[in-house]
Amino acid sequence: MAITLNQDALSHARGLLRRGEVVADVRDDWSEHAPSTQDENAFIDDHGMSEFALWHLGEDTDENEGTKGRYSFPYGDFRKLHRCAVISGESRAGQYDHAEIEKALKDLLTAIDEKSG
Repeated sequence: MAITLNQDALSHARGLLRRGEVVADVRDDWSEHAPSTQDENAFIDDHGMSEFALWHLGEDTDENEGTKGRYSFPYGDFRKLHRCAVISGESRAGQYDHAEIEKALKDLLTAIDEKSG
C-alpha cells in the first residue's frame, strides 16, 4: 500500500478554510457527519471522480485510478471542511504511520482552531 498525500486535496481543504467553509464540530461527530456510501456515489455521479478525490488527503497509488478505493482520509462532507474529520484522520494517519498526511491534518486542525478562536 503506497498512500501518499494528495496535494490537490490539501489545497482544496485550505481554500475551504480560507473561505470559512468549516464546521467546528468535535471528534465523535464524524460518525454522524461522514457521507454515506450513497452520498459518495451520488457525488461521483454528479461531479466525477476527480472532484471526489479533492475531498480525500490520502491517495493509494497501488489502487486503480477512477476507483473510490484509491482515496482515503476524507476531511469533509462534499460541502464543508469538518473539524471532526480532521481529528479522526489525524489519529488514523498516526496509527498507520502516514507521517506526511498526519502532519497535514495536524496543521489543518491548528488552523481551524485558530480561526474559530
